[in-house]
Amino acid sequence: MTTPVITQTASAKFVPTKQGKVRDLYDLGDSLLIVATDRLSAFDVILPDGIPNKGKVLTQISAFWFDKLSSTVRNHIITTDVEKFPEPFRSAPEIFSGRSMLVKKTKPIEVECVVRGYISGSGWNEYKKSQSICGIQLPDGLKESDKLSEPIFTPTTKAPIGIHDENISFDQVVSLLGRELATKLRDLTIALYRKGAEYAASKGIIIADTKFEFGLDDRGDVVWIDEALTPDSSRFWPVDQYRPGGPQPSFDKQFVRDYLLSIKWNKQPPAPELPPDVVLITGKKYEEALKLLTGREVA
Repeated sequence: MTTPVITQTASAKFVPTKQGKVRDLYDLGDSLLIVATDRLSAFDVILPDGIPNKGKVLTQISAFWFDKLSSTVRNHIITTDVEKFPEPFRSAPEIFSGRSMLVKKTKPIEVECVVRGYISGSGWNEYKKSQSICGIQLPDGLKESDKLSEPIFTPTTKAPIGIHDENISFDQVVSLLGRELATKLRDLTIALYRKGAEYAASKGIIIADTKFEFGLDDRGDVVWIDEALTPDSSRFWPVDQYRPGGPQPSFDKQFVRDYLLSIKWNKQPPAPELPPDVVLITGKKYEEALKLLTGREVA
């Protein structure tokens, strides 16, 4: 049986308040419904093809981590059970079941909290130029994908769709948010990463880096929001194939990026269609990550 691919929830009956690269957001007053579609973006461009079950994988991995790491910081989840959603969403499980979170509304903090345990991606590019990332000086002689001696906090701006986030220093975060909140975010980011990475390693996955997002509740307390340690917000590498000194195999959309680079796409809209085998293999990589981390198949 063919797995249905849901790249849009918008219809005459359902009108999202906001659409991101992957998620459709419904503002319900004091709560939000966050729906992870099967959309895929690469190089900040949304691709025409969706990946089967991708949105379900992202939501189910996030729900797993939000529950597992709830003692470290409060998160925004109310429920992922579609039967407990308000109408009309409850009556459309074929769209919303397995890929949606009903969450408490917060005031999002306008900084993406990135943490790196390994040197890769834009961090590797910055290191090659300056031997530092976000103002943090690193030892010389590091190779691509090397493990760092300690995880480092390398925050970025939160840019609109189609515009790249920009790395900023901790001092810039202090200027934006004040020292107390900036320090709290840095410490929470590193604590969540350490705990998540340790658990993932025991299941055969290296979390090379990841990004967290936080908001403030009506009392001004920090709440963990958005998604949690997913293949879209992180680099997931298989432990048994890890070889520093170059790029690594991954459980995420790097397979799609590599294909797009191979066909010399200029990274500008419109994006090309993906061959069926690239779509299929990418979907299997996402599902494998879910199975390794949680022991469960896509629900």
